[in-house]
Amino acid sequence: MPIMPIIAFQGRPGAYSDLACRQARPGWTTLPCESFPAAIQAVHDGVADAAMLACENSLVGRVPEIHTLLPEAGLHIVGEYFQRVEHCLIALPGAALGDIRRIHTHPVALGQVRRLIAELGVTPVTAFDTAGAAELIREWGRIEEGAIASELAADLNGLTVLRRNVEDAGHNTTRFYIVARDAAWPDPALSSMMTTLLFRVRNAPGMLYRALGAFADAGINMTRLESYMLEGSFAATQFLLDVEGHPQQSGLAQALAILPQLCDAWSILGVYPSSRPHHVVNS
Repeated sequence: MPIMPIIAFQGRPGAYSDLACRQARPGWTTLPCESFPAAIQAVHDGVADAAMLACENSLVGRVPEIHTLLPEAGLHIVGEYFQRVEHCLIALPGAALGDIRRIHTHPVALGQVRRLIAELGVTPVTAFDTAGAAELIREWGRIEEGAIASELAADLNGLTVLRRNVEDAGHNTTRFYIVARDAAWPDPALSSMMTTLLFRVRNAPGMLYRALGAFADAGINMTRLESYMLEGSFAATQFLLDVEGHPQQSGLAQALAILPQLCDAWSILGVYPSSRPHHVVNS
């Protein structure tokens, strides 16, 4: 029997990250990890071939922990994936909507299903994880307990979906970076490429303006810019940048050639195929 590649994720089996792994890498074995550092370490240790790391969500914005971990992770971004978050109200087999008295899920998910909570008049209860909430109600075996989680979590725990797509917003989507030990730059002749950069501009007037202007002058579309302080210093700011294009294509190569003049340090975290146009919310 061939050995299937393994992809690690943060969360319990059935979490949305687990679902993203299964859809982005069909046939791979998914490896649940307690934390993002544990998922990253699994790749470093060779336990997993890749890891799926949530980096931003269309409702709640960036995932701060990833932006702290990724620059020092020593891994390469080899892909991205957009996972539509479709919340389900799940319960024990045989339960009906009228039986539910409490709904358990992650605090972020609770904030995304306010209309359902008001409609049913139930008590919201926070849990550490959406899939973890599904595991809890299975263990308790009480018909009055419900959870907000994915349909996958319901299937894995032998639970029933009482209602699908209960989220308040229809555009709830999470973007993931797929990371691995080795870089895997695609052929620059291919279309729809993404490049993720990390850079620290010199502490002088106009340096950030000139650095970002280099991409505009080269006609490079910037889809994401994040900043954060380094080691508590107010004078050293690091930027993570997602741009469309490949470093070996003329436009992006032109912009990158200017960075050494403006930055104390810069590096490419990954070059990978675009999962879809970044201006599209739903596809």
